[in-house]
Amino acid sequence: MGAGGRMSAATTKTEDKKNPLERVPYSKPPFTVGDIKKAIPPHCFKRSLLRSFSYVVYDLTLVSLFYYIATTYFHLLPSPYNYLAWPVYWIFQGCVCTGVWVIAHECGHHAFSDYQWVDDTVGLILHSALLVPYFSWKYSHRRHHSNTGSLERDEVFVPKPKSKMAWYSKYLNNPPGRVITLTTTLTLGWPLYLAFNVSGRPYDRFACHYDPYGPIYNDRERLQIYISDVGVIATSYLLYRVAMAKGLAWLICIYGVPLLIVNGFLVLITYLQHTHPSLPHYDSSEWDWLRGALATVDRDYGVLNKVFHNITDTHVAHHLFSTMPHYHAMEATKAIKPLLGEYYQLDGTPFYKAMWREAKECIYVEPDEGGKGVFWYKNKL
Repeated sequence: MGAGGRMSAATTKTEDKKNPLERVPYSKPPFTVGDIKKAIPPHCFKRSLLRSFSYVVYDLTLVSLFYYIATTYFHLLPSPYNYLAWPVYWIFQGCVCTGVWVIAHECGHHAFSDYQWVDDTVGLILHSALLVPYFSWKYSHRRHHSNTGSLERDEVFVPKPKSKMAWYSKYLNNPPGRVITLTTTLTLGWPLYLAFNVSGRPYDRFACHYDPYGPIYNDRERLQIYISDVGVIATSYLLYRVAMAKGLAWLICIYGVPLLIVNGFLVLITYLQHTHPSLPHYDSSEWDWLRGALATVDRDYGVLNKVFHNITDTHVAHHLFSTMPHYHAMEATKAIKPLLGEYYQLDGTPFYKAMWREAKECIYVEPDEGGKGVFWYKNKL
């Protein structure tokens, strides 16, 4: 499915660093964005409307198939198989719907087609169906791409220096505390980010993705924030009508639990892409766009790499060229690895192990002794 068949960019073991925890270089690279672009075959930057829609059709076909099987056959299964079938449905449906979320994310980057109105229409429909305010997130996410790795201006998973850690952080720096933190982050992290900008860039006043007049947006973007809100409200009303007709328990089983899995995966994916012991962060004295874009890491999610349209194992290339379609990103990643050298970071640690390790090791950021402007993750509270 897509370019590259079943091969993953994150499984080319001969190209892996021997120690993925070794710090990546933080000095100015000896290459430019133009040099990187020249290393990528030109066709990788071409968007195909037909091919992009084929992924939409493929994903929505699987969503429909899983829905049909669950609603048609599960009640016919004898106990306890009817109860065991639901978790299988939730996992499969949640993973495929995460792929749908990724396609809408492509639309937000204008990587879906050559037509902005097509991208925005598809993105608005798909994201609204998953209760995501499409334009609101599109603009805040673009600013994340413009300021990746900046402690002052990045938009998401902005680490804190030790001096600004909450008083209760030291009480959570243990296995039970990490379980609580990870569970809260994966279940509530996404809605808390949208509604209250939790883990996002600090603003001088309340910031919310649903507020057209909030500090995240400028005057030219406010109308589209209203449109995003209308999309979420329309979906919420439709879900209310379904709950009235089918029952709340039915809606939770069919839609609610898979949506929780989608939200959990997108938070986890983003967290692991930007949180790693080897990655630097920069203050305004050191930050520049290229070094910030390189301060990301590709991860290996196994078979889920393909289900998630390779957003997981081609993230470095995505940050360098966000309008590139996902179905060319693996080829582009392979092409730029020799040029990037040690500046390219790949960690093949299974995501569930990496999640626990990063929650333990990446608590706050501080510069090294005598260092200025370059901050590294540390965990001694």
